[in-house]
Amino acid sequence: MAKEDEIAYIERLGPIGREHALNKPWSDVERGRYLQEIGALVSLLPQPPARVLDLGAGSGWTSCLLAMCGYSVTSTDIAPEMVTMQTENARRYNVELEASLVTDFEHLPFENEFDVVVFYDCLHHSDDEVLALRSAFRALRPGGICVTLEPGVGHSDAHMSRNATDNLGVNERDMPPSLIIASARSVGFSAHAVHERPVDPILLTRGRRPGPRSIATLARRFIGRATPIAMRRGHFVVLTK
Repeated sequence: MAKEDEIAYIERLGPIGREHALNKPWSDVERGRYLQEIGALVSLLPQPPARVLDLGAGSGWTSCLLAMCGYSVTSTDIAPEMVTMQTENARRYNVELEASLVTDFEHLPFENEFDVVVFYDCLHHSDDEVLALRSAFRALRPGGICVTLEPGVGHSDAHMSRNATDNLGVNERDMPPSLIIASARSVGFSAHAVHERPVDPILLTRGRRPGPRSIATLARRFIGRATPIAMRRGHFVVLTK
């Protein structure tokens, strides 16, 4: 039932939810974080006009921003209503997407076609991340990269995640780098790299010296970059075919 629920997700949110999805990231209270993340994502990609397959792209705002950067983008989603919104957003942003397709990213119809495959905040909705990553691997050309940005350990237990699962039926799974990397190795990816997710700016000082709170926050952030901790958190993972 999970995939039927994913397909029906946007319809169940109603007109207000559709309007919010269509206008992301600008409509979302987390717009600042989204813009930081898309900027970081672009910095990890090869130069345009590389061919990008943007999976589970929802209303297509990520696809449109990548197209504005000069990439040749194929945008996908499992929900037909989301793909309709991708076309609406492409017109609004005055960009041309190479294609906008209804497809399940666990069973993609591509082989050796793309320089980049992107899972931006969608792999954790999968039924089987191994199937999804195997499908992405097939879609990539030799030497191509798959970039993921997914929630880490604890996501499935968060209040909003439980609400989405209980009331809308969608998958809200933990998808930390450790799980992504292990699954990617099992399907043939040859290398990986983990890059820090953009974080909120820390207040360093209001005077000549940092205050105790700033020092404590900086210390926690530094410790959080330790490899065992980072592998449990929601960071970028770059996988190479």
